[in-house]
Amino acid sequence: MWKKLFYRNAVYISPIRLDQLRSISVFSTSATAVTTTPTRANTSATNVLSGKRFGQPVALTHPHLINQDELVTGIKLDEFKQRRHRLMIRLQKYVAENTRGINRDKRHHAVIIPSSTKKYMSDKIPYVFRQNSDFYYLCGCLEPDTVLMMSIDDRNNIKSTLFMRPKDSHAELWEGTRTGVELASELFGVDESYPMENFKPIFTKLLQQERPLIWYDSRISDLPQLNKQMLNVLETIKSEEQLLSPIGLVHGMRLIKSPAEQNLMRRTCQIASEAINDVMRCTKPGHSEHHIFAMIDYQCRLRNASYLAYPPVVASGANATTIHYIENSQLTKSGDLVLMDAGCEYGGYTSDITRTWPVNGEFSKPQKILYDVVLQLQKELINIMLKEGGQTLDELFDTMCIKLGKYLQEVGIVSKSIDDLIGLGRAGYEFCPHHVSHYLGMDVHDTPQIPRNLTLLPGMVCTVEPGIYIPKDRSDVPKEFRGMGVRVEDDILITSDNKIEILSDACIKERIHLENLHK
Repeated sequence: MWKKLFYRNAVYISPIRLDQLRSISVFSTSATAVTTTPTRANTSATNVLSGKRFGQPVALTHPHLINQDELVTGIKLDEFKQRRHRLMIRLQKYVAENTRGINRDKRHHAVIIPSSTKKYMSDKIPYVFRQNSDFYYLCGCLEPDTVLMMSIDDRNNIKSTLFMRPKDSHAELWEGTRTGVELASELFGVDESYPMENFKPIFTKLLQQERPLIWYDSRISDLPQLNKQMLNVLETIKSEEQLLSPIGLVHGMRLIKSPAEQNLMRRTCQIASEAINDVMRCTKPGHSEHHIFAMIDYQCRLRNASYLAYPPVVASGANATTIHYIENSQLTKSGDLVLMDAGCEYGGYTSDITRTWPVNGEFSKPQKILYDVVLQLQKELINIMLKEGGQTLDELFDTMCIKLGKYLQEVGIVSKSIDDLIGLGRAGYEFCPHHVSHYLGMDVHDTPQIPRNLTLLPGMVCTVEPGIYIPKDRSDVPKEFRGMGVRVEDDILITSDNKIEILSDACIKERIHLENLHK
């Protein structure tokens, strides 16, 4: 029975209402202050860590990337402690107020969040490692094969424990330095740290003594050995508690960006905006899509981005009618539009921008018509955000479909016989069959547990990305528009005073400015 419950039936908590969002905000003033017991009394972390080697960049070794008071780029250690504290208080409160079929009187909780593990493209050749976003959000650790365990008791005593890979001189010779168990408590601000092999006995002891509700989701774990250990412990102690998934609550916290996170979002969008401008300025007929891919990667890294946030779309000509075209192998031709959807990752936060421009520097008349429709629509959608028709991402999508259907009708692409909003909306969706917005943050499609029907609140970041895609074989459309794809996408922050900030505003999108790039 446990095997079925463990692998299939972890309960996904549905955490989000507007009052709950405000209460779990990372920078909420109502949260209890964090208290932690230092693992080394009367000794500053800087002195303990000085001269040591770590499994990730830190201020002592990489002062050009990380400031003195930061654990990782842009985020201080105290913010990670506050995130863990708020999560534990919040889930305890959530169970007491909202859950059904679960013991509401339970005030003991244990949360297990695994890191990512290395993945290999072939024998001994790894892909670039990227940390699990939820794990990174809660502790700032960038090492693989690590587990964060957090617990809270009925007196609201909160404890955080990291289970790390131990130091291993042979492994480190080949794979690089590990932080090790001894330095982990000071570096990451947790109460205790142990080798990974100690997880099973320590977790077992916690369950036997406290009998907590267990928050763990095996379906998002990259660590199969951890899944086996969890299952073995639960079967051994014959626990009858139902597993709960913490991911919805964590995503509810991640949805609202703290001031520090907002600054990282500004920086990653600035990098991508400047990089895209340089790429648009340099492209010319005969460049391959692959070369343009290389240009945007280079320009982002040149500005200190870690890497691109996702495989970019570099689609010239009719390739732009494939929404997620990532083959990027065709040569551009004079007269083509190039649609590039690209972003970068900086400090663990991502940008996501799309621009469409003529590779020869001049829009044809049909291209001007479609581009002007998309740009006008995008500006109107940004202006309507936080107002009727744009208070949620789903509302914004509905507005986009109706407006797009109307504008395409005006330029002769949609039938003039359609005279109702539902018909116009369906017509618009036919030419832009993707959502107009998604949340943005540590991941490109950020916080997927969060629905898009929530009222937009300060601290949220999202995209606005209408498009038009007309395949070459679309015989019901005037011939001059066939084989064309246009999309314009910007990244938007809802500021603390409930206003719109276009994070990617530096990225050129006015048609006349795009044409002037080549002059």
